[in-house]
Amino acid sequence: GICPVSHHLAAAKAMDVICGVDQLPPTAEKMRRLMHYGQVMQSHVLHFFHLAAPDLLFGFGAPAEKRNIFEVLKEQPELGRRAILMRKFGQEIIEATAGKKIHGTGAIPGGINRNLPVSERDAFLRDIDDMERWACDALALARDYTLEHAAMVGGFASFPSNYMSLAREGDGALDLYHGKLRALTAEGKTIFDGLDYSRYHEILVEDVRSWSYMKFPFIKKLGPDEGWYRVGPLARMNTASFIDTPLADEARRELMLLTKGAPNNSILANHWARMIEVVHCVEKIRQLLHDSDLQGTDLRATGERREEGIGVIEAPRGNLIHHYRVDRNDQVTYCNLIVSTTHNNEGMNRAVKDVAMRHLSGKEHITEGMLNHIEVAIRAYDPCLSCATHSLGQMPLHVELIDADGALLEKRFRTN
Repeated sequence: GICPVSHHLAAAKAMDVICGVDQLPPTAEKMRRLMHYGQVMQSHVLHFFHLAAPDLLFGFGAPAEKRNIFEVLKEQPELGRRAILMRKFGQEIIEATAGKKIHGTGAIPGGINRNLPVSERDAFLRDIDDMERWACDALALARDYTLEHAAMVGGFASFPSNYMSLAREGDGALDLYHGKLRALTAEGKTIFDGLDYSRYHEILVEDVRSWSYMKFPFIKKLGPDEGWYRVGPLARMNTASFIDTPLADEARRELMLLTKGAPNNSILANHWARMIEVVHCVEKIRQLLHDSDLQGTDLRATGERREEGIGVIEAPRGNLIHHYRVDRNDQVTYCNLIVSTTHNNEGMNRAVKDVAMRHLSGKEHITEGMLNHIEVAIRAYDPCLSCATHSLGQMPLHVELIDADGALLEKRFRTN
């Protein structure tokens, strides 16, 4: 999958509950956090440089053959080199904590199956200054683009919505690994806060619509029309009270100045938010690498078995829920997952509609630039690589242009 670490950790958190473990040993929790920060870092770097950078550097209307990572490498070789090395660093953090870079096995019910040897810690510390400097440079690139194109960014598929994420218990700080559920309106008013995520099914409803394979979650008390919400990096910036690392917190405060502290509704501001989280992850990784608990030997806790467990984490793309029930033979009898892309389903559909109304409505022909505007709207949510990829500038699309009387004016198919 695209987010193996997120699903690995969300599943492990659910299994912790089933195994009766309410508190992990410090080494286990910190190793899991290190794994998660490495994953969020490398995922955001991949999206920003490989998927978003061609749009930002060359423009939405650039030819398809121009909008890809190879052209970025030609024109900005140092930028490309840094992107590769930053992602490599994050992937190696994952390997050190999970056992391998993809589909790792590091997290086990009740803890972790390894600690971090001093030799591996020291190797990461040798590179951490470069990672922080490069992350800050990437953040500046995303920030400057947003500010220089403020009118376009503010009007591109921008619409109000509710926002939901985990927030740290007690102070509401950004916490990607654990916390309580918090949701705000588009104006920043609290819908719920400090909610134990084991109660998610009491507040969220998953709507089914005949024309979509994906469900449409909404906040129960607000109903399907008003209760839909968005998750992800920008949602986390909107819901967090602050960030507990200095560089990232300063960057978040600058982002929030654009909307005078109110939630930011522009999907293209997600790029800025992602880079803030990259800086935050690098700062967190630095802190953890200096923590001797990573070399601890108390790796796993035990408890009294239960038959139901819920694990929630903030994946790179947003909130991720794993919910299991097991029988006396430990066979899974119920499994429900709400993944980030499902949370964002309504938002993505509305973004495509908004772009179509602005850029296709009233036109007689569909151009490549029009198609890419649709790509950009979808890509901003980072739904998955198979949907979001710049495969030499191509995203699979089927677009029909229909007039006011329902007559088909033009049909465009594009495959990758």
